[in-house]
Amino acid sequence: MQPDKIHWSALEYEHRDRSNDWFWVVGIIALALAVISIIYDNILFAILIVIGTFTLLMYAARAPHMVDFEINRRGVIIKDRLYPYNALKSFWLRDNHRGRKLVIQSEKMLMPNITIPLSDDMDINTIHLFLVEYLEEQEHHESLSELIMDYLGF
Repeated sequence: MQPDKIHWSALEYEHRDRSNDWFWVVGIIALALAVISIIYDNILFAILIVIGTFTLLMYAARAPHMVDFEINRRGVIIKDRLYPYNALKSFWLRDNHRGRKLVIQSEKMLMPNITIPLSDDMDINTIHLFLVEYLEEQEHHESLSELIMDYLGF
């Protein structure tokens, strides 16, 4: 018998320990890009680079929070936000050297893929049997930008 809902908690992202050198390199590259933008009379872009880098460094320094996830008959719930099945296209369960994840393709243009980490004790077959009733199963590969960001340590 299939459950009415599947609930678990996991860290919102995989935390990586970054050395002081990593922060210095990111800061120096950002500063160089901002100076080049100023040389080319693009002050607004320089400000955007500085603000974006500051935000990135603050986000990289903080520890991930524990997030509650739930899959039920209405849709997928992340924290307190419901993503109904009619706003989702397909799903794929990824289990490889980079971790266990549920990838859901959304109808939204600004957030096409929703990647949800799975805890180690989650049964992937249970999730698969539950979601296949509501969504199409379609393989989702990691995008080039995801691979590059992972390689750079983001």
